[in-house]
Amino acid sequence: MIVITGATGALNGATTEHLLTRLPAEELLVVAREPARAERFARRGVAVRHGDHAEPDTLVPAFAGADQLLLVSSSDPFADAVALHTAAVDAAVRAGVGRVLHTSHQGASPRTPFGPGRDHAATEVVLERSGLPWTSLRNGFHAHSLARLAGDWRSTGSIAVPADGPVSWTAREDAAEAAAVVIARLAAGETGLDGPLTLTADEAPTFADVAALLSRAGGRHVERVLVEPEEWLAAQVRAGRPEAVARFALAVFRAAAEGFFAQTSPLLADLLTRRPATALDALTTPRLH
Repeated sequence: MIVITGATGALNGATTEHLLTRLPAEELLVVAREPARAERFARRGVAVRHGDHAEPDTLVPAFAGADQLLLVSSSDPFADAVALHTAAVDAAVRAGVGRVLHTSHQGASPRTPFGPGRDHAATEVVLERSGLPWTSLRNGFHAHSLARLAGDWRSTGSIAVPADGPVSWTAREDAAEAAAVVIARLAAGETGLDGPLTLTADEAPTFADVAALLSRAGGRHVERVLVEPEEWLAAQVRAGRPEAVARFALAVFRAAAEGFFAQTSPLLADLLTRRPATALDALTTPRLH
């Protein structure tokens, strides 16, 4: 049985949809904090159980019988993600889960300025110490974030950033489909899908590169403008963004500038058997936003 957490959200919800095209619904089970929100899966024959990462005692019965467990990572940038992930892994051990798969992030490292990257690195240590077989799906930075970070380039003709570096912007839908392929292959007995798997688009453009791509595609000049970090933060706050949120975004730019999002891998394309969506797709194709 395949047990999936976070299926009421965008990423693992899409993975569950892809799994339903590859495996019988009776082999899938969704764990949700609010089971009523998983009704769309229940109507199609997927079992639904209650489970809440913040209430670890609910997770052991929720995970019982899992050959594979797909754990969604915490989406709250201000939560103690490592504690939540650790509680889930501990519950998986107690429930006798066969394998844990975790939705991780490209550039997971204790040295990255990007907080979730440090959390994912710590979570991989927890997984390694658990004694369970595990797979960490290190997704490229989800490309729908690019539209927000690039700002109102259509009106201004510029992308103002506080730092620049390469990022292998990766469509969330592509990452979700790849997770389903990995799970289905593991269910079929395939080996070699252990530990960290890097799942990225095949290019890692800088914001300067993105501006050039937009210029060529749109027939108008778009430029990348480097702004002093404190000036950029002040502009974000004036525009109505909470300072804590703006500082979180600043860490993304700093991590990019330090090369933490630069790695690309052919694995995503191999799993999808097609070229993944690109950064330009994320900015010009509505379905990828």
